[in-house]
Formats: sequence, structure tokens, C-alpha cells
Amino acid sequence: MVTLDVRPQLLDTLSALRDRVAAARFPLPLAGAPRARANRDELLAQLDDYLVPRLRAPEAPLLAVVGGSTGAGKSTLVNSLVGRRVSEAGVLRPTTRTPVLVCHPEDHHWFSGMRVLPDLTRVWVPHRDPADDLLGTEADPGRVLRIETADTLPRGLALLDAPDIDSLIAGNRVLAAELICAADIWIMVTTAARYADAVPWHLLRTAKEYDATLVTVLDRVPHQVVSEVSRQYGALLTKAGLGHVPRFTVPELPESAWGAGLLPGTAVAPLKTWLVQHAQDPAARQHAMARTAYGLLDSLKSRMPELAGASAAQYAAALRLTSAVDSAYDSEHARVRGRLQSGAVLAGDALKRWRAFPLDCTAGELLDALVESLAALLLCVVTAADERIDDTWRREPAAGAPGLADRVTSLEHAEHRIGLAVRRWRRELEEYAEDEVRHLERSAAVDAEVVAALVATAVLGGRRARSAGEGLAERLGAHGALRLRDRAGRLLGEHVDRVMQGERERRRAPLDALDVHAEQQAELIAALSVLQKER
Repeated sequence: MVTLDVRPQLLDTLSALRDRVAAARFPLPLAGAPRARANRDELLAQLDDYLVPRLRAPEAPLLAVVGGSTGAGKSTLVNSLVGRRVSEAGVLRPTTRTPVLVCHPEDHHWFSGMRVLPDLTRVWVPHRDPADDLLGTEADPGRVLRIETADTLPRGLALLDAPDIDSLIAGNRVLAAELICAADIWIMVTTAARYADAVPWHLLRTAKEYDATLVTVLDRVPHQVVSEVSRQYGALLTKAGLGHVPRFTVPELPESAWGAGLLPGTAVAPLKTWLVQHAQDPAARQHAMARTAYGLLDSLKSRMPELAGASAAQYAAALRLTSAVDSAYDSEHARVRGRLQSGAVLAGDALKRWRAFPLDCTAGELLDALVESLAALLLCVVTAADERIDDTWRREPAAGAPGLADRVTSLEHAEHRIGLAVRRWRRELEEYAEDEVRHLERSAAVDAEVVAALVATAVLGGRRARSAGEGLAERLGAHGALRLRDRAGRLLGEHVDRVMQGERERRRAPLDALDVHAEQQAELIAALSVLQKER
């Protein structure tokens, strides 16, 4: 007899793997990202709602989740297995909006807490008519699990009536998938009219993929076609590699015509006998639990590398986007240094002011013109860098991620930030000039603002401003002029570097906030490796 491995070491490694899966992020809109996100969420649901709770409490009752497509008769089947109405059934679709879990009264404690399905709020009344107002839970029916108890179910078995897996309501579909992930036994219900539909077969193939303990119910089969429909359904199951799956047929009866009645006990007796036997026979119970649990554990061998591969694709795309930013700003940063060395700032109005200085232009006016020209040059290179990035990103699907695609380049904001930085450079330059003038050992007064204007022109003007250096030496002496020019040059470089780095980081910030990193892939693979060694 196969028994569950419930060693603490296995649980610890499984919990560590679960944390790695929960931390995995796939924010960039790549081709495989939606599948990766869905796989991660499904795996988390199976780990949180089934595998970890089952390994921690192997003695807990078997949970059989009844799933299927719209109108398959799931609620009527559950009510008939229990022997009274516990789940709302009827002709309106979707009927089951609040999932209902039914168990023996002495098993209630296993499900009233958060052992399984911890994200669902529990609602429990010992005995009531489900035709009542669902305990007022319709305000938020999607995240409520109603607990019912019934003496007609044996101890060790619980039934859960799930919403339709093809519900028109997206929240119902998500919840149905989440509930199925919590099952020891998957009971897939379909009808004589819809047994070949794609939706139930997707559920069957998923159960096969995870090697879950699976039961199928062919419901509402007219008497005159029972043999033919059952034969055809069996042939489809065999073709899909599911011929071994227990298969039960429920005939179409007057009680099931509107989905509101209870089927005769004989109609569901074979299914109930099978479920009771698996709940009460130790070997059958262990086999059902172990098959589903180990099937899920074995599926990690392919699912974790798939998540890791998607992580690698995310990081590669993020790296391309980041490289585009760095390449553009590195190039423009080098260009602005070259233009500063060539004296490109001393052009236009700044050059006119310099030529008019000091007769027809004050030192303050010259500084204003130089600062404006420097700011214009920096804004030009920042804009050019952003345009290069935009051009590269347009060819990258990953650039459509929220926060990246919504980014609006604001020239006004960049102009404001650059203006502040340049004016700060001017103030510090003027402080340097005042410091040099203050330490002059001569009685002749030297205008600190003129010194600031001359050193700014000398640093920004290149060869065109040779006379500015000469004027500076006349006022400060050769050593003082050289010292001030060096300090001003270093100050300019620091401010330009700060502007370019700040704009680069601002452009990268939305991408960095997505937190796509290389370690995610390695962490997923490492967690799987540790688990496999422990097993």
C-alpha cells in the first residue's frame, strides 16, 4: 500500500519551493507571460489548497470536488448524494455562485478553519434550507465557502459543489479552478448532450496531466440512448488515455428536468458506494490521496522548469530594455562631454553677450546667457537619448508593460529639472569666485560676479574664450585663475554627470520597479533541485 511521505524535511523544502513560486513575477507582456502567470497561480493554488495541507494532515477527510460545465447538474448530483438540498440548484445560470462544502458533523472542524482554501471566508449554519437568502453572502459571493453538515455522509468524506468552469462570470471560472486544485478526488460531471465539448475535456486532460484521482459522471442520459452514449463516451476516454477512469452514468429523470429536485438514491448509488469505499477503506483512501499528491509532486519536474524558462525570457527582455536606456545615455553623455570641451555652449545669444562684455553686457547678463545655453544643450542631449530609447523600445514587445507603455515624456519636467541643476551650478560657481576674491592679497577691489562670469566663459567657451582666461589671470593671478578654472571644471563635470545619471535613472525607474532579475530563474530551479533530492 502506497503511503504519503509526511516527513518534516519534505514539508520544509516544499514550503521553500512554494515561496519561490509565489515570488515569481512575469510583468513584461511577452508571448509566454500569460501562460506563465496562469501556471504560477494554478501551482500556488495546488500547493496552498491541497498538497501542503494534505501532507501536514494526512488523516483529514478526503475532499471530492464536483466540477463541470454550465447546466451539467453538479448541484443536483451533490444534493442527491447527500439526500437533501444543501446546494442551490435550478434552471437559472449560473446557479452555483457560492461554493458549498458538505461533510459529516464530526468532520466539521477540518474545514471550518483555514487548513484548505485559506482565501475563502467560511459561513456555516448547522441545518438550513439553501433556498433561503444564502446568509446574506450575495454581497460578495465569490470569496465565500459555505459549510454544511450532513449525517448521511460518512466520516472521512467531504463533497464540494464548485461553480461552473465555463461560467460567464470570470470570478466564478477562477474560483472553480481554485477549488478543483484543492481536491483529493476530481469528480468531472458532463451531460449526454455536451460530453464532447472542449471545456470538460480540458478539465479531464488537466487531471490526466497531474495524474489526479479522477471520476467522471455522465449525467442526464435519456434511457433510449444510454448504451450508445456511454459507449461513445468511453471510446473518447480510452482514446485520450483515460479509459481506466471510473465512469458513472446517471439517467435523465423527471426529478432532474429543472435541476431542482433530488434524484432517487438508486440513480447515484454506484457513485456514492465508490466514494464511501474510498473514504472508509484504508488502502483505497491511501491510494486516492497518494495518487493525487504524488501526481502533483511529479508534475513539478516539468512545471518548475517551464516557470524558470519564462523567468529567463523576462530577464532577457528586461536586460534588452535596460541596455537600450544605458546605451542611449552613455552615447549622449559622451556627446555632451565632447561638446562642452569644444565650447559649444558659447554660441548664439551667449556668444553675442560675450562679445559685448563688458562694455554693453554686464557680468550677470553674461552668466544668464551661459546658463541658458548650457541648459539648452543638456535638454537637447536628454531628449535625443529618450528618442533613441523610444525608437528601440518600439521594436520590443516587452516595452508594452504597464508603467512603461504609459510613460509620457515630459519635456517641461525635464527642462525644469535641468534648469534647477544648472542654476545650482551657477550659485556654487559664484561661491567659488567669492572665495577666491576674498583671499586676494591686494587692495584693489575685484568684482566677484565678473570673476564668476569670466571663469564660466573660460570653462564653457573652449578656444573661443581664450581671452576670458587671460582676464581671469589679470584679476586673480596665474595660480588663482588656474585653481578657480580647475574647480569650476570639476564642478561642471559633476553637475553634468548628475543630470545625465538622474535622467537615466528616471527613465529606468519604471523598468526597475518591475523587479525582473536574473536570480528568479536560478531560485526556481534550485528549489526544485532541493525538493527532488529530499524526495
